Amino acid sequence: MRPQTIGRVLGIGVRVAGRFVGQQLAGPAPSGGSASRAQAAQPSAPVADTRATAQRAGRAATQTGRSVSKGVGGFLRPFRRVGGILWLEVTGVFFLLPVIVFGPNLWRYRASWLLGPDHRTFIVSAIIVMVFLYLGVSSFWRAQRR
Repeated sequence: MRPQTIGRVLGIGVRVAGRFVGQQLAGPAPSGGSASRAQAAQPSAPVADTRATAQRAGRAATQTGRSVSKGVGGFLRPFRRVGGILWLEVTGVFFLLPVIVFGPNLWRYRASWLLGPDHRTFIVSAIIVMVFLYLGVSSFWRAQRR
């Protein structure tokens, strides 16, 4: 059987089963008499049992989810320090890329640093280089301290 066919059959089966369970939980359709209205107002024993079972299943699923998350957290705890150091180093590299890009502009426009025609370009390049150099170096420094 092809995977598309298996998926289609399972999807249709799940929908039909869901409809069937929904109808069973809703109970029989009222016929319009006063006895059926009173019966519809009071939940039947199977519906109450089903609700209790569903609540217990929900609690069990919640507990299982908590246990799984604690287990995964315990497994990943040793990798958290290494992951943090790696994150800081990668971030530092990306912060140093603008320094590499704008550094040549600083050298190229160094002659007009005070009053030249490219004064504004030099100042903007200097600010960008200083900010990103600080961020890159501090990121590597924090990684080294860990």
